[in-house]
Amino acid sequence: MGEPIAHEPIATGSALVYGVRRTRATLGRWQDDPWPALRRWFAGSLAAAVTLLAATWLIAGVSGSGGFVVQTISPPFRVGNWSSVEQILTKNLLVLALHAMACVAGFIAGSSLPLQARGHTGLKRALHEHGGRFAIVFVVAATTFSLSAQAVVLGGETASVAAALHTSPAILLVVLLPHALIELTALFLPLAAWIIASRRGEWHQLLAATLVTVAVALPMLVLAALIEVYVSPHVLSLLI
Repeated sequence: MGEPIAHEPIATGSALVYGVRRTRATLGRWQDDPWPALRRWFAGSLAAAVTLLAATWLIAGVSGSGGFVVQTISPPFRVGNWSSVEQILTKNLLVLALHAMACVAGFIAGSSLPLQARGHTGLKRALHEHGGRFAIVFVVAATTFSLSAQAVVLGGETASVAAALHTSPAILLVVLLPHALIELTALFLPLAAWIIASRRGEWHQLLAATLVTVAVALPMLVLAALIEVYVSPHVLSLLI
């Protein structure tokens, strides 16, 4: 569990200094022994990725032809080029940035705002003191909605592509699985760190977690894009 931040003698105007100091201390501890934190983050993000892919498969199975207009002339259905890699990376980096911002917002709501509450009274003080709880409710609701919406859209698209290629959604997802699993796991890393830290009361670690998860996710996204552009089309040609 995280240390009770309310008992530390931090002045109202020093929340930023406090955040930087705790972030450095957290990074120092993780540098000595990074695996416990990394294992938790990867387990959480992998679980979210598998859940989304499983939901996609289930929805694709009941969607018939899907009803989506699809094209199969670009990756992962046809071998692309470096421009294709750049397009995929740009899209994924935007998603990663949004998830990282949620992680930073969690740090502000759960760690910095309670420190600043001492300088306020009434409703404003209550909002500062309970910012972490509001943040948990918001992120859980937003993440649940996002995963549900993505599963519906991806399920419909998968059904449509499978029909166009005269194959089953299951076989199509097997082809896409190598890059999709890496990509989704990387994208969910900041959110996994957010949820785990909030449940353990370790809000002060979220700024450090943002830096580490983004640093880990970037090479994973590059690898996923390369597999999608240059490898998945060949696998598709072998199975379909």
